[in-house]
Amino acid sequence: MNDDSAPRIPAESGVCDTPVIRTIAMPADTNPAGDIFGGWLMAQMDLAAGNIAARRSRGRCATISVEAMTFHSPVFVGDEVSLYGWILKTGRTSLRIQVEVWRRERESEETRKVTSGIFTFVAIGADRRPRPLPEL
Repeated sequence: MNDDSAPRIPAESGVCDTPVIRTIAMPADTNPAGDIFGGWLMAQMDLAAGNIAARRSRGRCATISVEAMTFHSPVFVGDEVSLYGWILKTGRTSLRIQVEVWRRERESEETRKVTSGIFTFVAIGADRRPRPLPEL
């Protein structure tokens, strides 16, 4: 997408250099109607955010909330799905992480934003209780 008013992937806008996850939507990821299941996309988003949370917290984290998501564009079998994520805010034990999902049609270079969401994680210790984030 070259239109200046069109959404830009995070790598193009300078927010995030590379995707946290890049995968291909497969037939096993479809709902009974044959479309890629929104729950599969949400699970991929949680994996991406969880990876960012674990790296920043240097340990185990748990998802405690996900803010509302709107699906702007469908994903089809064979599409390349790229998930970008970055930390919006950290607290004493928690992290808010923005995740955006973009799709690229299998036989095209055109990309479209599919959805985005904010995932909140809390760092947890061996006792499964909240623990402070380490200093950077």
